[in-house]
Amino acid sequence: MAQVTVEMIATALQARAVGDVSIVVSGASEPSTARVDQIALAMDPKYADGLAKGQARAAILWDGADAQAYGLKAAIFVTRPRLAMAGLSKAFDPGPDIAPGIHPTAIVDPSAILGDGAAIGPFVIIGRDVKIGPQARVLSHVSIAEGAHIGADALIYQGARIGAGVVIGDRFTCHANAVIGADGFSYVTPEQSGVEEIRASLGKREEIREQSWVRIHSLGTVEIADDVEIGANATVDRGTVRATQVGRGTKIDNLVHIGHNVRIGEDCLLCGQSGVAGSSVIGDRVVLAGKVGVSDNITVGNDVIAAGGTNIYSRVPDGRTVWGSPAVKMETEVEARKNIRRLPRMFAQLAELRKTVAELAQKDGTEQ
Repeated sequence: MAQVTVEMIATALQARAVGDVSIVVSGASEPSTARVDQIALAMDPKYADGLAKGQARAAILWDGADAQAYGLKAAIFVTRPRLAMAGLSKAFDPGPDIAPGIHPTAIVDPSAILGDGAAIGPFVIIGRDVKIGPQARVLSHVSIAEGAHIGADALIYQGARIGAGVVIGDRFTCHANAVIGADGFSYVTPEQSGVEEIRASLGKREEIREQSWVRIHSLGTVEIADDVEIGANATVDRGTVRATQVGRGTKIDNLVHIGHNVRIGEDCLLCGQSGVAGSSVIGDRVVLAGKVGVSDNITVGNDVIAAGGTNIYSRVPDGRTVWGSPAVKMETEVEARKNIRRLPRMFAQLAELRKTVAELAQKDGTEQ
């Protein structure tokens, strides 16, 4: 792990520092377990008690904390802890250790063009007419098919697969075993299929017939803009005719699936196990939490947030927060869930009411 001074960390965080800022630290830790060579993370008052238990000489504290009261020799003050964690973790992360140049076991087609400073790891396969930008790092067992273009400062982890003709911008990060540019999952039957029939009739089928599936081949590609990150085992399918697109700054988590012809906007966040079916459009700054599903040919507007487990079957307008299956406004789903929890009590009250009414009716009949 890299060794840095407190001053260097403060500069990276654009934060105020006090005390002996020349102190060198080699890592970060929770306050109670921090060693003397580590910086303690106590960015909230609830972590302050741990400072006395650890050995840290320096700490990152919440804004307004009294560093001297905790016996610290140096301190950095932050107002937004999670943002500070982003800068701190970057300062201590050296990235993968990969030798510059082309490893002897790599297979690089003579027509491929590699930018200055590109590093190609063991057993990498780079196909015909591939272009890879300057300072790109490609780790072991990656394959990049013919005609793919990848921008500067890319970091592609072990086992990733990038298909033919895929176009990727600068500062791309692709984690292990992701697949960019596989064929889309697109099939048709010679006659109207059962799926087409029930989609038109919403469930009614006149006749159940044998059917076979014929592949619609994917002639398009995938276009990924600058500053995109794609997680481990995620998949982005190529388009049928036009390209599947991922916008600038979008981050895609592990095990996410993006179907053919999908268009995803800028600065989106797609969390683990979410999936977007073919030909759907996702706007800018959309957040799909874990296990969110978007049906095919759906438009999700800008700035939409979908809570975990939501299934989106119809258009979502700009700025809406949705939850549930099918997706509805979050406040509507919250109220519905409250009502579901009330049902046992309501049924008990209804049973008691029916019993009372029956007893009153019996009594009234006896008196008559």
